[in-house]
Amino acid sequence: MIEAVGLTKRYGAKTAVYDLSFRVRPGAVTGFLGPNGSGKSTTMRMILGLDNPTAGHVTIDGHPYRSLPNAARKVGALLDAKAVHGGRAARNHLLSLAQLSGIPARRVDEVLGVVGLHEVARQRSRGFSLGMGQRLGIAAALLGDPEVLLFDEPVNGLDPEGILWVRNLMKALAAEGRTVFVSSHLMSEMALTADHLIVIGRGQLMADMSVKDFISANSADFARVRTPETEPQAREKLSAALTEAGGRVLPEPDGALRVTGLPLPRISDLAHSCDVRLWELSPHQASLEEAYMRMTQGAVDYRSTTDQREGFLEPLPEDAPPPMPVPGQGQPGWYAPPPPQAGEEPFAGTRQGPDAGPGAPAPSAGPTATDLTKPEDAR
Repeated sequence: MIEAVGLTKRYGAKTAVYDLSFRVRPGAVTGFLGPNGSGKSTTMRMILGLDNPTAGHVTIDGHPYRSLPNAARKVGALLDAKAVHGGRAARNHLLSLAQLSGIPARRVDEVLGVVGLHEVARQRSRGFSLGMGQRLGIAAALLGDPEVLLFDEPVNGLDPEGILWVRNLMKALAAEGRTVFVSSHLMSEMALTADHLIVIGRGQLMADMSVKDFISANSADFARVRTPETEPQAREKLSAALTEAGGRVLPEPDGALRVTGLPLPRISDLAHSCDVRLWELSPHQASLEEAYMRMTQGAVDYRSTTDQREGFLEPLPEDAPPPMPVPGQGQPGWYAPPPPQAGEEPFAGTRQGPDAGPGAPAPSAGPTATDLTKPEDAR
């Protein structure tokens, strides 16, 4: 298990991570999300002992990474797939890592087979495509058969078959009771892979909950309604009736209507009373991408000036719950929340979800799990 408490990292006047507390438990794939510059890579580097925190601490199985006995066989990491000597063959690269960690040479051939590089094992890595480099990095992470695995953008450069393979690999590793921590910007992939999410913005914790709870807390469900395309007057008639009944109606780009505030049976009854035929009446739940965009829109540093005009950030209906706030937003200095006080529960105010009331106890420590390759090779 990975546990961070009050983790803070400053580079001169810039604060990359501030007062970050979370736990990554074994037996599940935990997605690590956040906009560019939110501090995800810095956090992963601190977990692996590559960067020292300015304040707070992070442990794996109760110990800092650097004090773990034979850490390369307990923790596996892929942070930069390009961190390979280009003149070295794939097999030799893995063999050198194995020798440094006391791992049998036969394990090298095993992981090459797992990632599908056995046929190019003796080719120099400088000729590898981006996807092949990712597979080699994953092989290095798996080399020590670790209990804890960290992956930063593991599907970058992979084709659809490779993405599916990585997805199944992550799930299989978690099913074996390992701790799997995955950072990614691909929301559609995280929705299919992750069981739990940790979301940060500008270095601070924004959410720590299951994927299902995250979507529910940051989105509003709606009904999708479609009328015959040859009857535009019927569409307008139905739209007026739905609005009069208290619904909120928004047009979709393909001509359908997005309706909130009314249950499906009520929409059907109104269409029948207006003598309007329906070609579609279906419930819709927001995607992880929509919920993520809703939560993090206030924590994005670089945004196109056309976003608002193009409707990419369409507001929630009036009856929908407001988006979850960015900690410290609107206060002097973006890292406004105070650091934990002596004796204070470090997770107070950060846990979210149905069981996270003000007096909810801190999560209990589950089974321990641990890490992989040499820090220099994880860069």
